[in-house]
Amino acid sequence: MSQASTGNRLSGPLHDVAGEAGHEHHPPRMGFFTDTSVCIGCKACEVACKEWNAVPEDGLSLSGMSYDNTVSLGASTWRHVAFIEQIGHGPPATEPFAADGAPAETAEPANPGDIRWLMSSDVCKHCTHAACLDVCPTGSLFRTEFGTVVVQDDICNGCGYCVPACPYGVIDIRPGDGRAFKCTLCYDRLGAGLEPACAKACPTQSIQFGELDELRERAADRVEALHAAGRPEARLYGESPDDGVGGDGAFFLLLDEPEVYGLPPDPVVTTRDLGAMWRHAAAAAGTMVVAVGAAFLTSRGRRR
Repeated sequence: MSQASTGNRLSGPLHDVAGEAGHEHHPPRMGFFTDTSVCIGCKACEVACKEWNAVPEDGLSLSGMSYDNTVSLGASTWRHVAFIEQIGHGPPATEPFAADGAPAETAEPANPGDIRWLMSSDVCKHCTHAACLDVCPTGSLFRTEFGTVVVQDDICNGCGYCVPACPYGVIDIRPGDGRAFKCTLCYDRLGAGLEPACAKACPTQSIQFGELDELRERAADRVEALHAAGRPEARLYGESPDDGVGGDGAFFLLLDEPEVYGLPPDPVVTTRDLGAMWRHAAAAAGTMVVAVGAAFLTSRGRRR
């Protein structure tokens, strides 16, 4: 993998992330639109991701709280399908009496209709302003010509600075290895003109890959269609360039609040105030030097 400049403005809208990173001639920014309204929880994306990227098996330990056997994103789970069971969100029962003729209040309705499943395939957001990239001391993390953010594991020294920097809790250190790993948006496949393995494997087109600007238009049309169909709760998450990370390269259509899916409601790039912090630190250091110098000169004058 060739590495361009890792330059990255710390906050605010940024139209050309690849150009900002030093790629003078580059293709359009690519990304994911995940439409959770058609996700069936098959986990084909998880399997395809692991197979293509040789991501190791990571335990498959059930939490006891759902059918989800991977629980969250991590160094060995680059795609994670969340299973969210909600009580009281289904349509009302259509039968006033139970199947045996008993009144509904004394028997279970034939169609309770009060449970729904929300399923969503989560992934690295490939942020416009990627704090993980900003804090990496080795250049292991870099911005590709497609606008995505990739970890070069042969350069990573395992410092772990990127882990707390991510506002989404995506990137992590792999136990027993010591290096950081996350979704690359199948950078090798993109270079060969192929779509990422997860999108290729998705049977319902819940995961859609393409030019980011076109995906945003497609997503807006999808939300409008769902609203017209009586689904006013449908909303987009991470698509706006005006949000706290400058917009995500992988964004979502959700059917409930972001917190329900384990997503922060208002993510902010953690390095946004880094410049101001360094300026304040420099000012404080300068003040200290002046104070020490003044004290030294005063004490010297008294000795005379």
